[in-house]
Amino acid sequence: MLKELIDWFLYSFLRLNQTVRWVESLNFFIYDSIKILFLLFVMILIIGVIRTYLPREKVKKWMINKKYGLGHVTASLFGTITPFCSCSSIPLFIGFLEAGIPLGITFSFLITSPIVNEYLVILMLGFFGWKITLAYVLSGIFIGTISGLILSKLNLENQLVKDLILTKNKVKDVKYTSIKERFMFGIKESTSIIKKLWLWILIGVGIGAIIHNYIPSEVIQSIVNKGGIFSIPIAVILGIPMYGNCAAIVPIALALFEKGMPIGTALAFMMAISALSFPEAIILRRAMKIKLILIFFAVVTLSIILTGYLFNMLQVILIS
Repeated sequence: MLKELIDWFLYSFLRLNQTVRWVESLNFFIYDSIKILFLLFVMILIIGVIRTYLPREKVKKWMINKKYGLGHVTASLFGTITPFCSCSSIPLFIGFLEAGIPLGITFSFLITSPIVNEYLVILMLGFFGWKITLAYVLSGIFIGTISGLILSKLNLENQLVKDLILTKNKVKDVKYTSIKERFMFGIKESTSIIKKLWLWILIGVGIGAIIHNYIPSEVIQSIVNKGGIFSIPIAVILGIPMYGNCAAIVPIALALFEKGMPIGTALAFMMAISALSFPEAIILRRAMKIKLILIFFAVVTLSIILTGYLFNMLQVILIS
């Protein structure tokens, strides 16, 4: 229905030539922007209501004192329902440290939170389909869990800036007494996040529309071929300095994939931008020493690279 309405508006009402590239790009931009913003609002509203049933003290009990790495799994799963970018996840990360949650477990949350969240899932479902979306979500949880486990084994608590981890600064949980209050929280959460993301979404969809209609597939394919077996590490290294939000990166990753870039390379590039950034490192410096930041970045970078290779190996299955 939406697609037909936009086609009518552009081609019948405005009488634009649908064979012209910029008109095709405009159609792509309008359709995907409206669809994504609407779906994001609805999904964040639903997740926001669910989150009101998850007070932080209860989450803490779920995370700690669990065997076989289940605390890390729980932290990663909690990260998937928190709609934060890498920098926005840091205050909650520090809050967990203040609450006494072990460093490795809090890292599992910090890693997974920007890689997987509800609005990213909606974006990927719309752009990539359920198979790739499911594989991406599972890999994001796996990266957060394994990276957190590795970091916990290194006993790096001495690399924290101790005076910033103050137990007296604990944040009290808000208690909700009615469905209306929970629903209003969901509305507030959804509206707040959309206000922060709408520009990123429009920029990302706009760039994706340009790539989709203007950049020849031969150019992208040439870049990938030149990288050879190192194309994924190159994509990840290039992605780290490019701070951005998944709302902006997903449509770009799709456009690159459609122009010939292997799915693992495109998603590894997206993960690197989402989970690792220079602004994140700067903010983390307030809570931890440089050595810990470098180790954290190295472990996550390696995990993303290995995931990218795995996705490329499974590409035929994922896109069939």
